[in-house]
Amino acid sequence: MNQKRFIPTLHGRIVVVLTALLAVVLVILAMWWAREARNAIHEEVQAATRVAEQWLVVLIPETLRDTAQGQDRLMTHLQAVGRLRANRLEVLGPGGDLLHVSPEPTWKAGRDAPHWFARWISPVVPERRFAAGEWEIVLRPDTSRAVLDAWDDVTAGLGWAGAVLLLVWVASRAALNRALAPLGQIEAALSRGADGKFDTRLPAFHVQELDHLAESYNRLADSLDRTRAHNVRLEQDQAFSRAVQSRLEEERRLIARELHDEVGQAVTAVRAITGAILQRTADQPQLYGSAQAIMAMTGQMQDGVRTIVQRLRPPAGSGSRLDQAVSGYCALWSSHHPDIQVECRTTPLPSPAADALALAVLRLLQESLTNVARHACASRVEVRLECDDEHIELEVTDNGRGLAGTAAPNRFGITGMRERVSELHGELRLESPREGGLRVRALLPRNLPLEESHDGDAA
Repeated sequence: MNQKRFIPTLHGRIVVVLTALLAVVLVILAMWWAREARNAIHEEVQAATRVAEQWLVVLIPETLRDTAQGQDRLMTHLQAVGRLRANRLEVLGPGGDLLHVSPEPTWKAGRDAPHWFARWISPVVPERRFAAGEWEIVLRPDTSRAVLDAWDDVTAGLGWAGAVLLLVWVASRAALNRALAPLGQIEAALSRGADGKFDTRLPAFHVQELDHLAESYNRLADSLDRTRAHNVRLEQDQAFSRAVQSRLEEERRLIARELHDEVGQAVTAVRAITGAILQRTADQPQLYGSAQAIMAMTGQMQDGVRTIVQRLRPPAGSGSRLDQAVSGYCALWSSHHPDIQVECRTTPLPSPAADALALAVLRLLQESLTNVARHACASRVEVRLECDDEHIELEVTDNGRGLAGTAAPNRFGITGMRERVSELHGELRLESPREGGLRVRALLPRNLPLEESHDGDAA
């Protein structure tokens, strides 16, 4: 089971950033203070060492003038002085034995700074050695008390720094709570917008950035309100258009049936009568020739009626055999336009298409080829139908004169094609290939909404 990843809030991030910046400043100040403290300790120890060194330089020759009691007098003076400031005094015998050492410091006795702190802040001051007859006096600089004082200052400073950090954190949190309070209103408005409710308008927050954000949201909400109203009208228009289209298809079928039943039968009757006249007037050239002319004209009328009927009524079951329907119509159209070469390439459907979708493809093909015959002045046209599980793509490309002006895309035929494609939530493009001519490309989704599918079935 995936655990939800923790995402810090903007409030928390700002507080962390402010606290981190203050901590960085404090670290920089601490480093600067450590450098200054090291320099101060170094100067203090050097000053104390110089004083002790001058005292020893004077004391040793003065006491050693007395050859009999000189060393005893020197030891008496050293013991009487006790501890020298910031220094440790040692007296070594001829064999290096420790004869005397100055007392331990009484200032903050029993305490020492941490070893790491002492190593970090203690300056390097060399020891001094003085010859005193058979003895050797060693003056070792001792920075432990000065370092301990610095450590005490540091601990006190850290306490104050922690208090300042805590105060800054509390103050910044309170200030941010007040400054970011409008974000709750913005979030509530956006949540209602995500639910499709754009009735909330944000007030002025008297903060420049938030006021810009509120203004942008209010403009967006107004625009979405207008867009939603427009979409409602568009859906109503599309529903009306589908109803009209369904009615038009029904009228097409009625007209096709009337042409087939009435005109077709009448033409057939005329041909039968004409055939009888031809049989009886073989010896009458004038009547025979007129009957032959009538027979030829009625044949043309039958072909014309058949073509109109096929154009008005798509092949039965075209949804399951759309590729065959497209190939068949291309062959029929080519027979009526022999001066235009037609190349038709289709791919079989992986599954039957909805009747509304198949009808739309056939109507788009019919209108495209009609435009080629009427307006393109083309000698060649290519028809391509490709199908997969998600889309059906119809492409009709000719080598004619193209759109031939800005008025071409506004013809009623192309407008009707756009409406058909839009009703099926598809895409229609009119392109001009480099080699010239016009390419009409329609991309239609296979999965029609239930409403469109039922409308197509009812039609």
